Amino acid sequence: MSDTVLSAQGLVMKFGGITATNNVTLDLKQGARHALIGPNGAGKTTLINLLTGVLQPTSGKIVLEGQDITTLAPYQRVRRGMVRTFQINQLFDTLTPLETLAMVVSQQQGLGNKWWQALGANQRVTERCEQLLEQFHLTAVMTQPTRVLAYGKRRLLEIAIALACEPRVLLLDEPVAGVPAGEREELLQTVAALPADVSILLIEHDMDLVFSFAKRMTVLVNGTVLTEGDPDQIAHDPQVKAVYLGHGDEINDAMGGMMASAGGTHHG
Repeated sequence: MSDTVLSAQGLVMKFGGITATNNVTLDLKQGARHALIGPNGAGKTTLINLLTGVLQPTSGKIVLEGQDITTLAPYQRVRRGMVRTFQINQLFDTLTPLETLAMVVSQQQGLGNKWWQALGANQRVTERCEQLLEQFHLTAVMTQPTRVLAYGKRRLLEIAIALACEPRVLLLDEPVAGVPAGEREELLQTVAALPADVSILLIEHDMDLVFSFAKRMTVLVNGTVLTEGDPDQIAHDPQVKAVYLGHGDEINDAMGGMMASAGGTHHG
């Protein structure tokens, strides 16, 4: 059996005369830590919208665990184990993190709308919620309304909700975007500690996060795959440096930090 869990094959997306993604092929392996990077306007968001079913491709296909899902609706893809953080970042401001997670976990366990009862009465729901709250550093704020949470905690709750959906493929859409510097470290550590059996595609501008997280990277430019490789290859690729001209230091700094933290050696 193939170790590819998610495969985009020759995806083309045209909006009128504009080609937003041009024959994009990308394979996500079992347990992957794969980053999708590229300058603004590269087509990253369009590609994620195609993978999650928000958009239907002009041509090409998407295969999840051997099944063609190209025409499936977003919720059908979630049921099949592909979840995107951005898709569910409509947090319920009046609910607490505990209530929010209880609702998702209850639905996941087939209890539907009985989550109010399940919150105290169902041991499995309670235990899963406690696990998630601890894993995502939300225990201390679990009874506060979501609207009063620090922004970093809200992002953590979004990822906790995504994980509560028991994904096999998780698309992390810019998890540290807008998070203040003081709250970032907790978020980075939490992302790094996500379960190894969940295959993750990370879309991110923050090069420090990309280089510390990803084992493989795909670089998208003008809707086309420029190159793909491990972090070492990407950091030293002259084409990539040219694309990030003006941002080149960002890649170099991230790479330097990565090499330093690995004691000068890097294992891809």
